Amino acid sequence: MVGVSYTIDAAILLIYAYAGTITFAIPLGYLACGLLSVAGFIAISETRLNDRFKEHTFVLQQTGVSLAIMLLFAYLAPEVGILFVCSIFLVFTFAALRSNLRHALVGWISASLGLAVLFCFTDRPIAMPIGTALERLATMLVFVLVLGRGMIVGLFSSSLHDSLYKRGIELREAYRRIQELAELDELTGALNRRSIMQSLDEEIIRTQLTEGNCTVALIDLDWFKRINDQFGHPAGDEVLRTFAITIFANIRSIDKFGRYGGEEFLLILPEATDSAAHRTVDRLRAIVAELDWIAISHGLSVTMSAGVATLRAGDTVDSILTRADAALYRAKALGRNQVIST
Repeated sequence: MVGVSYTIDAAILLIYAYAGTITFAIPLGYLACGLLSVAGFIAISETRLNDRFKEHTFVLQQTGVSLAIMLLFAYLAPEVGILFVCSIFLVFTFAALRSNLRHALVGWISASLGLAVLFCFTDRPIAMPIGTALERLATMLVFVLVLGRGMIVGLFSSSLHDSLYKRGIELREAYRRIQELAELDELTGALNRRSIMQSLDEEIIRTQLTEGNCTVALIDLDWFKRINDQFGHPAGDEVLRTFAITIFANIRSIDKFGRYGGEEFLLILPEATDSAAHRTVDRLRAIVAELDWIAISHGLSVTMSAGVATLRAGDTVDSILTRADAALYRAKALGRNQVIST
């Protein structure tokens, strides 16, 4: 974009040269200086020399070089000085896209000093040629094309804004997904141990403050080691996934279900009394026992045992889980595929 801008200015300078306002050396020299500066910064970027510096974009340096070129040619060809003064505005408009506050202040001070020297400490007559029809055409083009390039820079800035806005949405979605993955068990999609324990702690605090009800159930898949040994670990993984999906499909939205460890799961039932929780968990047990597991492997059957414990006054996470675990142990000792409450 900078290279094209130099080329446009050089084309207008050629019109001035044809009008006899300046010599042909001015547009050629201006174009050479502009394109050489652009090529130099492209070379620095391609060789990654700029990566060694903290300010690797070299915005301040590029702005300074462009400013120096404009001021130099405004001094050498004051007869068409209006073109170079207008181009200084373009330089800073483009630089503003990548500038920080320090860059902007340094650039503004440098430009102000340069213009002060040009206008106040030299006798060069910075002019706007309008003496002939060709000069008036060229001067009109100066303003028209400066406005057009300014508009292009504005559109470019708008597209950057839109791009950053979309990237922000994508990053927020990625962050949400990362948080979600950090809370879920990778295999089953249930809450992982850390998340389900945190949910239990929060639910105990809420229940104690509201003096409501809360019941938990420790659930274990019966003879799961035999399933792995007989049907293979891939089948065992699929059993865990199917089991988790089944539980999710048959609990309330306020219930929390997570993988406690291995084939053991923890179900939190807020606002559920002991009897209501027992019925819910026993219903889940019956659903699991009646599932057709043939899609995973012929001859496969899966049941579950559960220990249910209702929150008591003074209970902690450890104490309620200890009682639920004791109830689960009794359910296994009594033959599995049943629910015991405590």
